[in-house]
Amino acid sequence: MLELNGLIALLILIADIYAIIMVLQSSARDLHKVLWVLLVLLLPLIGVIIWYLAGPGRKPF
Repeated sequence: MLELNGLIALLILIADIYAIIMVLQSSARDLHKVLWVLLVLLLPLIGVIIWYLAGPGRKPF
């Protein structure tokens, strides 16, 4: 069970890093970039889900 929790945490971390990179590379205004990055950092799982659904830039999928 502990390994599964660690794997889930690692996947969330990877998704957060990916979301932050995509936000920083987007054409959004700087203030919007900062707000999106803060959202992803403060709410890792929910922030990345919100970013995927409503965030700036093209969607990878």
